[in-house]
Amino acid sequence: MGRPTERRPAAATAAGVEVSVVLPAYNEARTIENTVRVTVETLESFLPADAFEVIVAEDGCDDETPEIADRLAAEDDRIRHYHSDDRLGRGGALERAFEAADGDTLVYFDTDLATDMRHLEELVERVRSGEYDAATGSRWMPDRVADRPPKRGVPSRAYNGLVRLFLRSDLRDHQCGFKAFSRETFEALRDDVEDDHWFWDTEMLVRAQRAGFRVAEFPVDWEPKGDTKVDLVRDILGMGSQILRTWWQLTVRPRITRRVTIAAGLLLTVFALALMTLYIDPSEVISVLGDADPALVAAAAVIYVVSWPLRGIRYRDILGELGYREKAGFLTGAIFISQTGNLVFPARAGDAVRAYVVKARRNIPYPSGFASLAVERVFDLLTIAGLAGVVLVGLAATGGLDDIATVLATGVSGGSVNVSADDVRTVAYVATGVGVVAILGVLGIALSARADRNVVRAFVGRFSSDSYVDLVAGVIEQFVSDLQAVAGNRAAFTRVGLTSLAIWTVDVVTAVVVLLALGVDIDPVVLVGVSFFAVSVGNLAKVLPLSPGGVGLYEIAFTVFMAALAPVTPAAALAAAVLDHAVKNAVTVVGGVASMLSLNVSLTTAVEESADVRDRERELAESE
Repeated sequence: MGRPTERRPAAATAAGVEVSVVLPAYNEARTIENTVRVTVETLESFLPADAFEVIVAEDGCDDETPEIADRLAAEDDRIRHYHSDDRLGRGGALERAFEAADGDTLVYFDTDLATDMRHLEELVERVRSGEYDAATGSRWMPDRVADRPPKRGVPSRAYNGLVRLFLRSDLRDHQCGFKAFSRETFEALRDDVEDDHWFWDTEMLVRAQRAGFRVAEFPVDWEPKGDTKVDLVRDILGMGSQILRTWWQLTVRPRITRRVTIAAGLLLTVFALALMTLYIDPSEVISVLGDADPALVAAAAVIYVVSWPLRGIRYRDILGELGYREKAGFLTGAIFISQTGNLVFPARAGDAVRAYVVKARRNIPYPSGFASLAVERVFDLLTIAGLAGVVLVGLAATGGLDDIATVLATGVSGGSVNVSADDVRTVAYVATGVGVVAILGVLGIALSARADRNVVRAFVGRFSSDSYVDLVAGVIEQFVSDLQAVAGNRAAFTRVGLTSLAIWTVDVVTAVVVLLALGVDIDPVVLVGVSFFAVSVGNLAKVLPLSPGGVGLYEIAFTVFMAALAPVTPAAALAAAVLDHAVKNAVTVVGGVASMLSLNVSLTTAVEESADVRDRERELAESE
């Protein structure tokens, strides 16, 4: 990656510079010269001639902007050209230019000069005087003149409303490209601000308010220059995800402690159990569970234990294709710890724990840790979708599809269990959609591995013309390339696929033994076939966080299809689903605790440190 470099005349000097104005520029050949000259003239109207500098933060342009900026810098010592070979993003370009600036008052505005330049003195003096630590123009305050057509105004109001709601900002307009910061404020916040593109200045303003800095917002006259449009990648994937990320960091993560997570988990469990009464009489399920054969329940736990070394072997093979050679025993322990974390922490924070463990103990980089985990998830979805499809073909051959059609139309009722047709269809739609997406996704990635064309960047580019495409596409490309390393290698794909099949077969056999422990006595072929279908559909369905009535989609799927396709009472089927989960969770927790002790890993410490390490990895990658 090309590093930013400054193109500055040798005679230039920083003596006496108080105000540094940065103009972020990307392909501005038509306007940059006029913008620089207007900026210099405006600054000269209220500042001494040697008290300011103007920096063109040219962000990897591929037009004549660099040449124009070089010429302007050669003509006037107060003009500097800060060049980057590669795209840094608007925030990245601003941050690097502010770092190199000589002034104590750091200013930037958009090069299209949409904001009336008569406001520049007010912007500068609010910070230069020491009255405020940061200042921003606003197009949404009273007494301003701003031409905001609906295609600009509606998205802007929505964005600012979300920032005010989620990030508790007092400002009305976070996007106006007309801002100033004191050097002290910038230095205090720059390491905390993670975004390096369109959200950078919003995050600066939000964190400044949270840190107690004085932030001024004042009305400005503003006239849009050029056309605009809602950009899917920039506005939704970019800005939306950054709002959620900052909300999590500032509001949620500081409150996540072991006591809070355990209490929240218990409350959610109690709440879910209470909502189950909408569908069932819990006494009937408890009665069925009370008659379970302890020996067979223990046998189910032992069988499930067998799947864990298989998971370690599969993870070893995935990492091996990415160039990392590790022992299956260590990786099995890492998986145990991460899955235990997923039972304790919200938002699947256990996945970050696994990446932390392999990083801290085996120095596997974070990007590879997360990519390998994603590859594992894709193979899981592909396997269970395939299993469900095979059984579905068998049901079609034996007339079982009629039973599925009936349950989709009527739901399931029996004894004290009542699951509506709408809930059954929700399960079917989600499971089918997830399965189809998984299969098509793997096929597409496998085929793209053999193509010379950059399919990912071309696809993302169809939805956006913004430079944020480079950032989003880069993340997707890294994941796809790691998945291609496995999917594009026939031997590796077969090996990992067969191991995945073995893992999920053990998972289904565990459920079968649980059913036997509850006294289910039906034809073994029917029992195994229906169990494969019920477990597969249930696991596909629970990928999305949809839980009608508080009952998990896995439990609904297992209950519905087991009751519809096999002579098992709904109460017994639901009891089996509950007991099946209890057995598997118990094995996971025991294995997780043992692995934490053997590897000396604390869940809470791992979650906290994983975030810190990822931040350092990102900073290192940006500096290379």
